Amino acid sequence: MEKRDRGIAANRIMRNARNIATLMVGISAIAISAPAMAQDPEVLDRLEALEDRLNALEAENARLRAELDGARTSGETGTEGRMADSSGAVPDAATQDQVPGTPSAPVQVAAAGGDIVTEADDPRELDVTGSQNFVGTNSTYAYTMLDHAENVNTKPLMQLAALQDGELTDRVTLSGGITAIANWQFSAVDDKFGYLMRHPTSANQLGGQVSEVVLHSANFAFTAQLTDNLTGYAEFLYDPQQSFGPGTITALTRNQLQLRRGWVMYGDLDDLPVYVAVGKMDTPFGLNDTVSPFTNSTNWHAFSGLAFGGQLGFVSGGLHLRGMIIQGGAQFRAANVPVLGSSVPSRANNFAFDGRYTFDFGNGTDSLMVGASYQHGTAYCQGYPVFHFNPCEDNNPGVAVYGRLNYGPLTILGEYARTTDEWAGTAVPIPNNPLSVYEAVAPEAFTIGARFGFGEERMTMQRRELALSAEFSKFISGEDGSPWERQNQMVLGASWFPVANVNLFGELIHVDGFVPLNFLSGGNFPDGSTWSEQGADTDVIMVGAQVAF
Repeated sequence: MEKRDRGIAANRIMRNARNIATLMVGISAIAISAPAMAQDPEVLDRLEALEDRLNALEAENARLRAELDGARTSGETGTEGRMADSSGAVPDAATQDQVPGTPSAPVQVAAAGGDIVTEADDPRELDVTGSQNFVGTNSTYAYTMLDHAENVNTKPLMQLAALQDGELTDRVTLSGGITAIANWQFSAVDDKFGYLMRHPTSANQLGGQVSEVVLHSANFAFTAQLTDNLTGYAEFLYDPQQSFGPGTITALTRNQLQLRRGWVMYGDLDDLPVYVAVGKMDTPFGLNDTVSPFTNSTNWHAFSGLAFGGQLGFVSGGLHLRGMIIQGGAQFRAANVPVLGSSVPSRANNFAFDGRYTFDFGNGTDSLMVGASYQHGTAYCQGYPVFHFNPCEDNNPGVAVYGRLNYGPLTILGEYARTTDEWAGTAVPIPNNPLSVYEAVAPEAFTIGARFGFGEERMTMQRRELALSAEFSKFISGEDGSPWERQNQMVLGASWFPVANVNLFGELIHVDGFVPLNFLSGGNFPDGSTWSEQGADTDVIMVGAQVAF
């Protein structure tokens, strides 16, 4: 029995259990509400039909449980274990509910007071093979898709794997996520807080100490199985703390909903090792994951792209290859190629490639993954003064290498990314400005982190019930000695997953330096100075909850 069939069988067992409960309510209503009614021949016929239906459902559940137990025992992976009827054929979707002893029409039983108890299969059955309901949920899938910390730019593959494993058996799967946090932040310099999980602006952080008890973000998504190999996905995000809107976190300009990701994807890994997705998605560049329970790495902040485009992927064994045509101009995150000297996204003239290979150590859980990426146009192409989404004179490509080791409860990851050319905006082209002594540099970032898990497995061997983590990441954006030289981040984390879709976490964070991307080398003050400062260190105590449903 394949994984998808096991998922279908498990869902059908639960559905049968609900129908059994409904039947028992109807039978009990006759037995205890009106004894005289129970002697009526017509009611007796209906009661007999209910009992036949009850027996058939219990027999089917026993058979399905036996098949599931047999599959677990034998560890079968081929198609020979697919669910079949007594003749060995798989019943089609239209006839799967017609088990022996089932009346062809819904059974209605009159209960006390004349109310009608109706037991029938859900009429919203689908023509998608294996689908059980029109709308459903899967909290583990929801956490995987909406999690901002892991599998950051491989969400389409995560979706295909969930379909292959039988986790999505409904026509439409609804998903939601909420992240709530409380934190205390301390800065060595008033109004300069370098922690990047909220945009560092003096409009929201005043003095040398701030505290927050807030909703960091909320997501809502739906996954639609349009056919067996065509899937639609849309994810909406509310994130006032990381919004680019002006004002405080209570301003309407920062309290907006956005379509964070969305695509139409063709792919079924059981049929072909190829998938194609078109929409708004993460660019295939670098790893950009973190072992921390909440705080993204500096690599993510520096190089994780989000853009319109079309992606082609190939998956075979441990090999995963991806290429993406990216819309030009200034995209949503970390992608910018000029179009006729402007930032207008009127041409698809950017692209990225990524290749990774996972070496399985033979036990199905321990592995080593290594990968490399190239992107034709990163965000680091503007001249002085630097400002988000400004047009560039030319593109600045980026390269990245990365790896991740999973060994029992231990996960270790490392990543390095940089541009191939210098970023013109990291130099001040004004000779009489004292900051002009610093030369332009090619920005780079690296991350190294480890996590050790304890207790029961959650979503994977590496996601355990309890975990401790440590991670260091660094972004280099200026010449040695410049106020915008670098920003370091160190995170110590602890997380507890009481269930697979609830993460309760705590972190201690230390940030060296204050280097906002906008005007990092100056240009926003009349005297030509910069607000970047290497001595502006930030310490953060963070607690929170990330849940999905």
